[in-house]
Amino acid sequence: MIVRIMGEGQVSVDDSHLAQLNKLDDELLAETESGDEAGFRRTLTALLDAVRGLGTPLPDDSLEPSELILPAPDATLEEVREMLDDDGLIPG
Repeated sequence: MIVRIMGEGQVSVDDSHLAQLNKLDDELLAETESGDEAGFRRTLTALLDAVRGLGTPLPDDSLEPSELILPAPDATLEEVREMLDDDGLIPG
């Protein structure tokens, strides 16, 4: 799956990591809904770090269709809240 991290670029992540990413996404959704700023920041960082660590960056000149778009590392809780749907950022 191709994941775009806003402001950074695209990463190719094997579908076998989807369960791990979904767990972090579920935590992020709960923290966003509850307004837990500290938890939100910690989990967003963990989610982005997991995508970077599990994936392979695509070349900067590559423009593949992204199956998933994640917020930038400095996104606010409100900005992420606007990106979320009922299932979170990662379709489950």
